[in-house]
Amino acid sequence: MKYSYILALGLFSVACNQPTAKDKTDMVQLITLDPGHFHAALVQKSMYPGIDSVVNVYAPDGAELNAHLALIDSYNARPENPTRWKEVVYKGPDFLEKMLAEKKGNVVILAGNNKLKTAYINKSIAAGLNVLGDKPMAISEADFQLLEKTFAEADEKKVLLYDIMTERSEITNILQKELAHQPAVFGELEKGSVEKPAIEIESIHHFYKYVSGKILRRPSWFFDPAQQGDAIVDVNTHLVDIVQWMAFDTTIIDYKKDIEVQQAEKWPTPLKQSEFTAITGAETIPDNLKPFVVMDSIINVPANGTIHYAINGVNAKVTALWNYQAPEGGGDSHYALVRGTKANLVIRQGKEENWKPELYIEPLENDEKFAQDLQATIQSLQQKYPGIGVEKKETNWKITIPDNLKTGHEAHFADVMQRYLQFLKDGKVPEWEVRNMIAKYYVTTKGLAIARQQ
Repeated sequence: MKYSYILALGLFSVACNQPTAKDKTDMVQLITLDPGHFHAALVQKSMYPGIDSVVNVYAPDGAELNAHLALIDSYNARPENPTRWKEVVYKGPDFLEKMLAEKKGNVVILAGNNKLKTAYINKSIAAGLNVLGDKPMAISEADFQLLEKTFAEADEKKVLLYDIMTERSEITNILQKELAHQPAVFGELEKGSVEKPAIEIESIHHFYKYVSGKILRRPSWFFDPAQQGDAIVDVNTHLVDIVQWMAFDTTIIDYKKDIEVQQAEKWPTPLKQSEFTAITGAETIPDNLKPFVVMDSIINVPANGTIHYAINGVNAKVTALWNYQAPEGGGDSHYALVRGTKANLVIRQGKEENWKPELYIEPLENDEKFAQDLQATIQSLQQKYPGIGVEKKETNWKITIPDNLKTGHEAHFADVMQRYLQFLKDGKVPEWEVRNMIAKYYVTTKGLAIARQQ
């Protein structure tokens, strides 16, 4: 896998699938807690050296648990590269207390109801367990305050807390970042303004979609901002992370002095009751969603949001959007613009790109000198990313990327897990990662607070 933290096959000096009694104690043993989102299963779409194949699951009984186990079963049963996970399940209303008392593992995987997630994280860390949590790890300012305290407690207890940032593994994001640090082509990053940000990222998602080849069944609470969180604190977590990672790399960001959240807004996506039923399987609208119902049967889901903010004077704008269903042949899409003094770097994923992300370079002066510098830069980057190239368009340039570098969203979860395994091996999450996670959740939760005031 490209641009991931690849571990040696001998990580922890054990085999993954058939540990002996002696070496089992040296292995990572996963605990899955209350899996209400399909990301909990995607963490297990691959097997990993150093991770025990036995996974203990603690959850309430019901459709969400069944959907999670069905996905794991499908990975175990697939004909090509099947996994060999063994799920040991405890289901009951006291699942959290049972997990904390038994501690049948050392890494808690969290992906589900975001209303409960920050508390789950806090209690797991307090119990001395490592945590790998799906985004978002906080959906309100109160959650953010608890999360910040939890990071401090994790440091005291020498356990690791980390979130799942898959977008760092997407090849166009990777190459956009690489080119943004090539002065000969990009120049320097502009500072921008609120009206014309230096970095703009927009992500479009869809409620009705397929995961691992099957229609995704979402729980009704997914549409409740008190439980899932507004999109401004959910999907935007990825976008804020990309801004920080791309522009500042490993530079530590102190949210108290380096960040200014300037303005934010949110607005709904209307869903017909028939569409809601197609997504959830629920024939009626539950009581907790009725405050969002208009015209008797239209649910105004609080699914869209924009945040304008600045980091060290660099202005950024991030926007998360949700539609019911993708256009024919399309899927979730991504747009990202980074403004430099010599060129802009743009990712587009629209109809002209056949709904696949493509990276373009838009020079401010498209002369022979720029063409020579660009060719030299791409030639240098080919050593790290074999097969990439560049082709001239009318007024810009397109980066050509070989198919073997275009791994999909579901494959990126393995990259994150390998990165986390390296942190476990090192005994710590790098300080810049910790501080910048805190900064990221400050931006999203502060943005929500501002949007609610509008």
